[in-house]
Amino acid sequence: MNDVLALVGIEKVYNPGAANAVQVLRGLNLTVQEGEVVALVAPSGAGKSTLLHIAGLLDTADRGSVTLMGEDMTKLGDRRRTLARRAQVGFVYQAHHLLPEFTAAENIVLPQLANGVPQAQAEARAMELLSGVGLGERAEHRPSALSGGEQQRAAYCRALANAPRLLLADEPTGNLDPATSDTVFEALMALVRGTGMAALIATHNLDLARRMDRVVRLEAGRLV
Repeated sequence: MNDVLALVGIEKVYNPGAANAVQVLRGLNLTVQEGEVVALVAPSGAGKSTLLHIAGLLDTADRGSVTLMGEDMTKLGDRRRTLARRAQVGFVYQAHHLLPEFTAAENIVLPQLANGVPQAQAEARAMELLSGVGLGERAEHRPSALSGGEQQRAAYCRALANAPRLLLADEPTGNLDPATSDTVFEALMALVRGTGMAALIATHNLDLARRMDRVVRLEAGRLV
């Protein structure tokens, strides 16, 4: 298998040079391969969100390299990084962040239109994804008419709208009750397995973490 994501020597310091400087990441190394689902486990405040933002090109490291699909992202300008993120990375957060004025299907169509996909093709892709997680009949409902689990499943579909090679998820089931969490997690795994993408999923839920391919722990700015 090929590496979709490779982080080498990643360091991140907040307020560098100040008395209250905090080094969040310390020479961190991580690879995630095609078809691999990796659980990232860390206590609150350990830097997992920072790590995900750097991996997803939303933030930059002070040192080290981020390679995505074999290309060193640290050598690219802002525009090319933005284009790479839009085309190759999908994000899921603890809160679904669906746009309330649009239907579930429209929430999945919009990022595709922003990526230059024709309307009809984007709509067909949205229905394919929603049907794959059991939401085909709920496609025309706005988020307020969906349950918490349905909203999060729709958010997964939106993250996969542009067929990214890397999925990054930050506590994607954190707001759900245990039964719903399990259902939503299974839907996520089915989507990831069906595409062969790489996934890095931050979670406090050790039961879910053990069901992934590999578990890494972030402690004191390093993976153990």
